[in-house]
Amino acid sequence: MGKKGGERRDSSFHMMLPEGCLAKVLSFTSPRDACRLSVVSSLFKSAADSDIVWKSFFPHDYRSIISQSNSSLQLASVTSSMKELYLNLCDKPTLIENGRKSFSLNKPSGKKCFMLSAKSLEIAWKIFRLCWRWDSDPESRFDQVAHLLRVPTLTIIGKISARMLSPATWYTAYLVFKFFTVHFGSKQKNGFSLASGFDGLSAKVSVGLIGGKTSSRIVFWDVEGWRLQNRGNKRRCSVSSAATSNIYYPKDRGDGWLEIRLGDFFVKEGEDGELEMIVDDNIYHVKKGLVIEGIEIKPK
Repeated sequence: MGKKGGERRDSSFHMMLPEGCLAKVLSFTSPRDACRLSVVSSLFKSAADSDIVWKSFFPHDYRSIISQSNSSLQLASVTSSMKELYLNLCDKPTLIENGRKSFSLNKPSGKKCFMLSAKSLEIAWKIFRLCWRWDSDPESRFDQVAHLLRVPTLTIIGKISARMLSPATWYTAYLVFKFFTVHFGSKQKNGFSLASGFDGLSAKVSVGLIGGKTSSRIVFWDVEGWRLQNRGNKRRCSVSSAATSNIYYPKDRGDGWLEIRLGDFFVKEGEDGELEMIVDDNIYHVKKGLVIEGIEIKPK
């Protein structure tokens, strides 16, 4: 009897806590924990959904970041609580810096995520109209994407201040792209690619602070090229079989785009300097049909 009575007292202890006190305790948890605990009881739900809790999950500089967005006023008008604003920023990246970057939050942790638009990247030959065309794309978050017409070599460089990222966090950088495809049929599900010059070829990619240590790897532009190399196919590939232990290939994001993992890096507390991400395909071979949305940097 004593044990059962003790269990009842323990289980009802939280009912004696003021909601504000409970909210303060929950603010030291995580967004995922707050959502889980909200189903414990009506008191927990009220506390877990409070602005006190969800405000604690935001980066300290989130207001200054979203103030750079043309939709900052719209965000404020369509969100009635800090939880709603948080989830909105997780699911719907907002454009900042005149549309040159997008900002969002990592849903489980509240860490900052960014994507650098193709316009903000340093892309070889991009000032030449015979080499690149700038188009709108219904599947892109940005106003324009870079459409490759024809180049012999390809270098893409993205840069972002380390201070913009969440401290004490492992990040991964991805090149977000696709191959230009012409669709046909009533539901536009069928199509064929007009891209060429990437089949079976690779590029060297690297990530790191400018002037500091960088990590590098080899990536294939197409999944089939990676498979062919692994099968020992004699078709021309731009890397030797001895290098395949550190090779990566594109993966479908599920949003109409592909992504290639460029590398991982750790942002230290008080980290300064500029993070640089490089894609270097210096194999002289005519390439066309690549569509670049940008480079995404998000928590690992």
